[in-house]
Amino acid sequence: MIADLHVHTDFCDGRDSAEDMVLSAISKGVGKLGLVVHSYVPFDPESCVQLDRVEDYLYEISILKEKYKDKIELLCGIEADYYSPQDTSPFDYVIGSVHYLYIDGKYKAIDDQPYMLGEMIEQDFGGSFYACAEEYFATVAKLADKKPDFIGHFDLIKKFSRAFPFDPENQRYRDAWMIAADALLQLKVPFEINTGGINRGWTDEPYPSAEILEYITKNGGKTVYASDAHRKEDIARGFGG
Repeated sequence: MIADLHVHTDFCDGRDSAEDMVLSAISKGVGKLGLVVHSYVPFDPESCVQLDRVEDYLYEISILKEKYKDKIELLCGIEADYYSPQDTSPFDYVIGSVHYLYIDGKYKAIDDQPYMLGEMIEQDFGGSFYACAEEYFATVAKLADKKPDFIGHFDLIKKFSRAFPFDPENQRYRDAWMIAADALLQLKVPFEINTGGINRGWTDEPYPSAEILEYITKNGGKTVYASDAHRKEDIARGFGG
């Protein structure tokens, strides 16, 4: 059975409605679909679900679950950023992710636009991508405190590597991700093999990279495929490739 447990709808930053995503998944032979919202973050409200829409979201997914129960299993999820204060208890499952760094009292997105990451690297990390990556993975390691049901796009910091080339064999980079992986492996929850970066043309490989994925699996970690689709065409895209 094909399962895609990470797709976004127009309840947050996705393009298509929840029902359109469901119908597309059915047409592609997907047997289990996780419809996910980005958790609310007050410092970046345009990218996430609005709190006054949460009940509407939960209700709509419940309706779709019943309507299409003979064709597909639907789950209602939330991608909870480390810095989100939102209650995740009403959802079927939680994806733990890091999209921001907290620096000198400000929250700064790492995956919005290349120029924003570049400004952060220059202003806050002395021009060093590796120093920025160390802070990112240190934050990822803290997801262990949140106890999510699985880990989202583990090495998202590489998203803009075409604009900011780096050596994945650099020891500072490798040490940083290994520390984070070791912390999260203790949770015994799956890591995504997330094809979203490929599908949107940002990366040539999934999150995480082959080396990181090999490390995770050799150390007992499990994985789950996730397209991180923000439009119906990208559901289950790149799985198994």
